[in-house]
Amino acid sequence: MLLAMLLVANFVIAQKEDASAKHAAIITAAALKEKLTILASDEMEGRETATPGQKKAAAYIEAQFKKMGLKPGNGESYQQIYPVYKDSLIAKQLMVNGQQFAWDMDFAFSLEGLAFGTLKYNNIVFAGYGIVDTSVKRNDYAGYDIKGKLVVVVDGMPEGYTPPAGAGRRFISPASSRGKIAAARKLGAAAVLLVTNEFPRSKSTNTVGEMYLKANANAFFSATISAKVASALIGRTNTLSFAQIKQVEKGNYISEVVLQSAKTTLQLESSNVIALLPGTEKKDEYVFITSHYDHLGKIGNVIYYGADDDGSGTTGIMQMAEAFAAAAKKGDRPKRNIVFMAVSGEEKGLWGSDYYSEHPIYPLDKTSVDLNTDMIGRVDTERKTADSLNYIYVIGHDKLSSELPIINEAVNNQYTKLVLDYKYDDPNDRNQIYYRSDHYNFAKKGVPILFFYDGMLQADYHRPTDTVEKINFELMEKRTKLIFHTAWIMANQENMLKRDTPLNMPSTR
Repeated sequence: MLLAMLLVANFVIAQKEDASAKHAAIITAAALKEKLTILASDEMEGRETATPGQKKAAAYIEAQFKKMGLKPGNGESYQQIYPVYKDSLIAKQLMVNGQQFAWDMDFAFSLEGLAFGTLKYNNIVFAGYGIVDTSVKRNDYAGYDIKGKLVVVVDGMPEGYTPPAGAGRRFISPASSRGKIAAARKLGAAAVLLVTNEFPRSKSTNTVGEMYLKANANAFFSATISAKVASALIGRTNTLSFAQIKQVEKGNYISEVVLQSAKTTLQLESSNVIALLPGTEKKDEYVFITSHYDHLGKIGNVIYYGADDDGSGTTGIMQMAEAFAAAAKKGDRPKRNIVFMAVSGEEKGLWGSDYYSEHPIYPLDKTSVDLNTDMIGRVDTERKTADSLNYIYVIGHDKLSSELPIINEAVNNQYTKLVLDYKYDDPNDRNQIYYRSDHYNFAKKGVPILFFYDGMLQADYHRPTDTVEKINFELMEKRTKLIFHTAWIMANQENMLKRDTPLNMPSTR
């Protein structure tokens, strides 16, 4: 390990005329501000995936890559087009023993993960709160066979029950609606109806679903229902209140139930913007520098600008691309190919990088590294003192390649002298940041990654106030240069990074 560190350090220091430092001079706070001011402008309308604003942003990034003289990254095109879909409900019905119930008055369902079609049931299990919690040995289905049956459960939790504490994106409380549905599915239920106290609804339920990248292979029918519907399901001729429903004993019931849902599907398009700087020697090997250029778009007349998230990272890769392209024109072309990729769909669920990883243009086993930049322009609100601001969070340093952190730290010591903070690599990190940006889809395929991040999870995160004037461009310049210098080494060292560290992806992901 020490020998490796010395070799890397010597390589950094001994570069001919320190070409990396010379060409990094193109990366300036002023240049970054100029590009980001355009990318996070009113004209881009918040850059939501599959909207005109996103397409304008893609065209701007493509124009920048062309201007720099970079080659198209997808054959003759700078864009990798991928389809996304949006469902709209065109039919919705709930009937119990011949009685028709009204949408929004007595029932509703979310389109997310919904199974469509006409479903008919006779066997019903009312399972009380429907909680399965092994930590306290609670199973509301004990003694009941729910396989293939319609399950009815009550929203909320009983007095005296405390759900287990949990953290991270993958934790689902047994007392939440998601937890109850998941428990019933695991035990073989055909569908789940959740009795809530929110009917009749004052605001109409949205019948247009969110966009999605892939059809849900594990679709399942679940809905929320009123106490009136629940009363009919358990054979009551009178309507019980929600409070009374909570007191009903668990049991098996017979009722004729018809559930119907039908949809239309609209296909839309989004794209990843990709440019290539060909290498001189290792023409079948690649270094990726990535960001996501999409954000949350417009809600009503309010624009979510996404200057930091991730206008900053996308501006950074454009400026790095300009520096590498200028170096190539002056005879300092890298040995390895460098791919600059700005993806869309990140805010929807890492869609663009997911699509790329499943439809790679360049072989993933020949991709040495992905250096991902997602939010590099702000200062974490936890950092209160001036001497704590010279930092960047580096994520993924202990995964896949033992060489990667050595190189990154040697580069930082030589050029930028930032504090490299690894706190988000703690497996117990409650925010689970490692799984929340586009590098993750490369890591899943075994590609070593580093993710550079400013930690801005409070203040203006995912708010309309994430604007250009709040960016610290001097700090952003230094962070961008760190990534540039790291990429320079990766693109010019003799061998691809060793893949010698197990990834240990969680089985629940």
